[in-house]
Amino acid sequence: MDRDSHTRRGKWSEAGVPKKGWTCVGVEDLEEPSQLCEMCDSAEIRYAHIMEHPDYPGSLQVGCVCAEHMEEDYKRPREREKRLRNSARRRAAWPSRKWRKSRQGNLYINTDGFNLTVYRAGAGWSVRVLRRASGAVQAGSKVYSAETDAKLAAFNALLWAKDHL
Repeated sequence: MDRDSHTRRGKWSEAGVPKKGWTCVGVEDLEEPSQLCEMCDSAEIRYAHIMEHPDYPGSLQVGCVCAEHMEEDYKRPREREKRLRNSARRRAAWPSRKWRKSRQGNLYINTDGFNLTVYRAGAGWSVRVLRRASGAVQAGSKVYSAETDAKLAAFNALLWAKDHL
């Protein structure tokens, strides 16, 4: 199938559906190719670009190629997807990274300007993230039954903290 054949399928061929002028409002890693692109109805996608248009009700979850055409931008959708791929690789390796032990016996990692701590909370584990430059701190409210789950939560906390702390 050629690169543009998708524009002759699905919503691309429906009257009343805008073909350009869309805005990406987010992108989601589905963790595996598990749904069809809602624009072309033919590409199975792992990374869902969530697209909105003022003349279309709701949003569509689409693949990278359809997002490129809908936005008329052939660079940003690939960059978004690349960031997600890199994040997925980093997340997969995250629990097996070298975690150090603090004087209090808590596991921690210093990375990207943050201190991430995984500590015992009752019968489980919890997470704390600290921006080292400012001292801003956020403790997680969830308790995880497994240390590995808390380490993965620390990774998610790092992503959150980069935008919020």
